[in-house]
Amino acid sequence: MKKFKLGLTLFVLGLLGVLTLLTATLPLADLQEQFPGKSLFAIKLIMLINPTIFLLIAVLVGTALYDKVNLTVPTISSLLRIGNPQISFTQQLKSGVSLGLLAGICITCIALIFELFISEELKAIESQFKPSLLARFCYGGVVEELLLRFGFMTFVVWIISKLTRRLHNITYWIGIVLSTTLFAIGHFPVTFASVSDPSFLLLTYVFVGNSVGGLIFGWLYWKKGLEAACVAHMFAHVAMVSIELFL
Repeated sequence: MKKFKLGLTLFVLGLLGVLTLLTATLPLADLQEQFPGKSLFAIKLIMLINPTIFLLIAVLVGTALYDKVNLTVPTISSLLRIGNPQISFTQQLKSGVSLGLLAGICITCIALIFELFISEELKAIESQFKPSLLARFCYGGVVEELLLRFGFMTFVVWIISKLTRRLHNITYWIGIVLSTTLFAIGHFPVTFASVSDPSFLLLTYVFVGNSVGGLIFGWLYWKKGLEAACVAHMFAHVAMVSIELFL
């Protein structure tokens, strides 16, 4: 019953994050051909089906396994009165904000460096995919962390711990690296949808740019709890948006 409460809470939070994709500008040309006569809003609703299914799977897996590999969701568990957190939300907030801002600054610097060589390709992606601020904070900060950290990373760590019969630091790092790699590769479909023949440099940028944050968020999930990773992901976007406005 306790895990059910946690899983339901996380799924509802994630579902609210999925709905924020309705506020984003998405590449819908292919779907418009598949669903002639459908409005853009209806097509966007159709696009929410897959992330919702993946969210449900991630929450089910994460809820079943997270405590078996000493990973935590301390603040939400405390609010639901299903655990005694070893770390306060204030501590999570401090770590999440500082490391999230660092991640955002690093990602922006990487983007500025690559823009010197692939500015036209980057403009093509930006014209096709424009996430709103709400989607960046809620989908990125909540849904992606539930999918990649709570779901996938937890599963990888659990599998390795079963194979080795121990929980080593390297076990968690493998989970962090694999979830980060999945996150980075997950941006390739949008890249190919936006640029017909993306260059090697563009693909390198997409991979590297989306790996920096994942390593930091994964470490935070391991050391500080899921909420810290979510906060960091959000504040990475705060840093990126702030620098964009300044530039």
